[in-house]
Amino acid sequence: MQIYVKIAAFFGFSGVAAGAFGAHALKQSLQNRDMTHVWETAVLYTLIHAMALLASGLASTKSDPTPNSWLSRACACWTLGVILFAGSLYGLALGGPRFLGPVTPLGGLFLLAGWVCVFLAANRPSAAKSL
Repeated sequence: MQIYVKIAAFFGFSGVAAGAFGAHALKQSLQNRDMTHVWETAVLYTLIHAMALLASGLASTKSDPTPNSWLSRACACWTLGVILFAGSLYGLALGGPRFLGPVTPLGGLFLLAGWVCVFLAANRPSAAKSL
C-alpha cells in the first residue's frame, strides 16, 4: 500500500500545481472558453482523492502487514478514477478532443466504486484493527 502513499503525494502536488496554474497562467484562457468551473472541479477531485489515498495508504501500512484487500481495491479505484475523471476534465478545459467527454463519467464511476470498497473494508470482521 506504500505505492498509494506515493500516488497520493503525486496527486496532492499536481492538484495544488494545477490549481495555481489555472488561477494564474490559464485564467484568461479558461475564462474565454467558460471552462474555469471544469478546471476547478478537476482540481477539487484530484485533491480530495489524494487525501483519501494518503489516509488509506498510511492506515494500511501502519496497522496491518497484510493490507485489507477492500482498502487496496479502493485505492486502485481512486487512482484510476482520478486519472480518468480529473484527467479528462483537465483535457476538456484545455480544448482537448470531444471524445474525452464520455471518459469523465467512467472515471466518476471508479471514484464511487472506491468509496463502496471503503464501506466494504469497514464491514469486514477485523475492520476495527485495520482501519
